Amino acid sequence: MPRKSIGEYKFADIYPLYVNKVEKKSGSKEELDIIIKWLTGYDDTGLENHINGNADLEAFFQQAPQINQNAHLIKGVICGHRVEDIEDPLTQKIRWMDKLVDELTRGKKFENILR
Repeated sequence: MPRKSIGEYKFADIYPLYVNKVEKKSGSKEELDIIIKWLTGYDDTGLENHINGNADLEAFFQQAPQINQNAHLIKGVICGHRVEDIEDPLTQKIRWMDKLVDELTRGKKFENILR
């Protein structure tokens, strides 16, 4: 069976993994939602529709109302790659989200996470 590309994973399947990761490190689902909404521009209803929906990560980001203008300030290494050097726009957006979740789980100050 061929391996899925990163954009083919369902947001609804990835989201609970983020919640578990954040909650294990004393974060909250509410904080996670704030971070995702900051990055994507979704409101509560839009995010909830994707949490309960069937969209893959590619559609999740394509349908995002507005990627935050400061997203380019997200820097660092995730999965062995510098997020600022990733050339594929979709992969970079997904890794930005991963990086924000990692920063939350490491206890980084919220105002610094939201740049």
